[in-house]
Amino acid sequence: MGIAGAGVLGFVNADLVRDMLGLRLEFSDDDAPSRPASDAPAAADDDKPTEETSASRASLGRTVQLKAGAHGHFHSRIHVNGRAVQAMVDTGASIVALTFEDARNAGIHVRDGDYTHRVSTANGVARVALVTLDSVAIEDIVVRDVRAAVAEPGKLTTTLLGMSFLGQLRRTQMSRGVLVLEE
Repeated sequence: MGIAGAGVLGFVNADLVRDMLGLRLEFSDDDAPSRPASDAPAAADDDKPTEETSASRASLGRTVQLKAGAHGHFHSRIHVNGRAVQAMVDTGASIVALTFEDARNAGIHVRDGDYTHRVSTANGVARVALVTLDSVAIEDIVVRDVRAAVAEPGKLTTTLLGMSFLGQLRRTQMSRGVLVLEE
């Protein structure tokens, strides 16, 4: 299960967060759920962007069209807090999930103590830190105050553009290998 971004919520009920974000959170006895967090599965090597994918993006005002890459995935350059990041669109991810490196490059600095939650991913259990991103943009579409998760170093290989961003759009539609995003 993939996830993406989330803001600091203060003290939270694990069941409520799980239900709201579609996550399976696991807390140890020493976890103080004072900050929400999540993680996403690592992308396989075949998920890497291809020239076909990046060359087949078209921005039409506040509509963006992405063509699927050779393996059926949708990749695009996005901007997180104004910084360019390569991401895979993942409608199965509850929230935007940033690799540790992409988060750092976007000016998001998390300490080891910020990874207060554990999530189950395709690669096992991982710790994540939840944050709120000032902005996430893909072409002309900009969404502000986006919930996101930052994965521990080495736990996520590709940033995922999940539903905390996609769910704010007017339309997200896929047909015949083309994904249309409309603000």
